[in-house]
Amino acid sequence: MNENVKNPLTDYKKLDAMDFEPIYDGETKIGTVMTKRCTWECDPWYEVGESYFVSSYIHAGLSGIEETFKGPDAVKLLSDCSINNVYKWKTGKCKHLVALTPDGLVANHALFYKDAEDTFRTTAGCSVPYIGALQSGQYQCEYIVKPIFIFQFSGPLSLTILEKATKTDLHDLKFLEFRPVWIPEIDTELEICRIGMSGTLAYEIHGYGNFGPAVYDHIYQIGKPMGLKRMGWQNYTVNHTFGGFPQMTVNFEISLYQSPEFCAQSPFPLVCSGSVDPSDIRARFRSPVECDWAWMAKFDHEFTGREALEAEMASPKRKLVSLEFDPDDIADVFRSQFTDEPYKLIEFPCAEEQPCGGHQDYVEDENGNIIGYSAVPTYSSHFHVMISQAILDIAEAEEGHEVYVQWGDFGKRIKKLRAKVAKYPYIHGVMDNRDYDLDTVPHGN
Repeated sequence: MNENVKNPLTDYKKLDAMDFEPIYDGETKIGTVMTKRCTWECDPWYEVGESYFVSSYIHAGLSGIEETFKGPDAVKLLSDCSINNVYKWKTGKCKHLVALTPDGLVANHALFYKDAEDTFRTTAGCSVPYIGALQSGQYQCEYIVKPIFIFQFSGPLSLTILEKATKTDLHDLKFLEFRPVWIPEIDTELEICRIGMSGTLAYEIHGYGNFGPAVYDHIYQIGKPMGLKRMGWQNYTVNHTFGGFPQMTVNFEISLYQSPEFCAQSPFPLVCSGSVDPSDIRARFRSPVECDWAWMAKFDHEFTGREALEAEMASPKRKLVSLEFDPDDIADVFRSQFTDEPYKLIEFPCAEEQPCGGHQDYVEDENGNIIGYSAVPTYSSHFHVMISQAILDIAEAEEGHEVYVQWGDFGKRIKKLRAKVAKYPYIHGVMDNRDYDLDTVPHGN
């Protein structure tokens, strides 16, 4: 094992310390470091919200570190920590792995990339469960960290823009596949992966951190005439909520916040906003069942949290749904801002500033009984609706069923917002990335 891996929380904290040069668009600085690189709003949010239906966006906010687990026991390490079967996995493809705490709650979920039978990489997650297991000394595995940038693209012209930038035909790249690419004008190897969280055609480009500003600006200048928009953190939340991808720090928080040690050392404090009592930490977390990820679980191996997950799957209590808010009630919240007793303001397009995974609101039935929790509401400038991801008692989760969301912070003025259980995922009218018809996408190379 790499002797530099001393404490999983210390290594996780490196995310906050990664330093990148500013990104410039001409003379205008649009980012600074890591999570602040892609600011709260780059291009106007209502234009960005439409971009992945008509063109594409570029998002840089997940840039940080890439973590590699390499060695003869790397696959066993991943298997012992993940609900997934990691042995049936083709080299050159990525997989969404989910790690649990012993009580069956999501401790990490992230994409992992398989480079070889003994080599796996991950980005933009919380690898504490894997690093913690590695510290036990039971695995022959090396842990390697390097600074990288991650640029996300999504929309019908995302592939065209990336082909034009790399001067490469990428139409044959399948969903979840990745491969090296180059930009002729920039002397560095890049990696492209067909993955995204918007629910339609999407890709990521990765590369060594120092080259991030040059790569970002090069692709942006190529894509700008084609309608490419720069996504900030506001629409990143909208992206996941409408696309149907539950995301830690967005729709829920990682359950490692149950640990006082983690809370003390994490660079990202747990912020418990919303009408749910801040002392109810469990409401901020999710299980794989509550994220609609139970299908990923393979009980052909032992893993942390298996017993708890099996018990919940045998008798599930809640279901993940979309809630579509009544526009008149949203308007009432805005009207109240012009009175002496305003309700808590609903920001657009994301009602609560990121990171908002700790935001949870109570959901009631018509009799005032608590039937679930609603994550942060988000507004789409494409669908012209405000929705949230929510977990409801299964009996209350039928599409079209009306419920009431307690909007406001615990102990303060509350507005009951009417909402209807809607289609999940909410996004519609676009082709899914998994089977997108690439014959409809213009070539850019």
